[in-house]
Amino acid sequence: MEQNQKENVLEEINRKLDVILAEIELQRRHRREMEDFKEDLMRVLRDLYSNAIVELEQVHDYIRTGDIFHFFKKILRNLNNLSSLFDQIESIRDAMKDLAPITRETSIKLMYKLDELDRKGYFSFFKELRNILDKIVTSFTVEDVKALGDNIVTILNTIKNLTQPDMLQSINNAVSVYKNLDVKVEHDVSLMKLLKELNQPETKKALYFAIEFLKNLSSSNNTNNLQNIQIK
Repeated sequence: MEQNQKENVLEEINRKLDVILAEIELQRRHRREMEDFKEDLMRVLRDLYSNAIVELEQVHDYIRTGDIFHFFKKILRNLNNLSSLFDQIESIRDAMKDLAPITRETSIKLMYKLDELDRKGYFSFFKELRNILDKIVTSFTVEDVKALGDNIVTILNTIKNLTQPDMLQSINNAVSVYKNLDVKVEHDVSLMKLLKELNQPETKKALYFAIEFLKNLSSSNNTNNLQNIQIK
């Protein structure tokens, strides 16, 4: 019985010794890891210090120690502002992520639209229009443009009158008659033949129209001259 108790006590002692030895080994391993970490950290710190010396050597004429502390104090005083700024940046980033599909779809539609306009010739048209504008700019002076501005109302009224349906029809008729007119004078025309032509109803109507036109034109010019005199 006593022998069994001794054996149990020895086993308990051995077990505790095993635990103590395991703990000592763990502590030794931990100490070795800490020493290795310390050596690595010291090596990094030495390299960082050396690099910092080299880098600071290049800027030591432009910065003072007080400036660095002032900069860090300003950062500490504005931590809330910096935090708000970072929040805004994150919000913008999130908004950009949300808008990315819409922006991509819009860009694709825009590319298709530009391609359609290019195929229809819009870009070539505007290119030629730019050439026309270049010619206008190089062909007219500032005084010409001012004169155009002074007379723009008269010009627009003239264009307005010319674009009336009856006026356009008359101009179209005149152009058609001119295109289809085929008069060849192959011999001398006598005075009697001219008098005979003057006696034709169409000739009389044409002469009467010309006379009335000239009279009205002269009357209109006189009226405009009177108005200009009154204005002056």
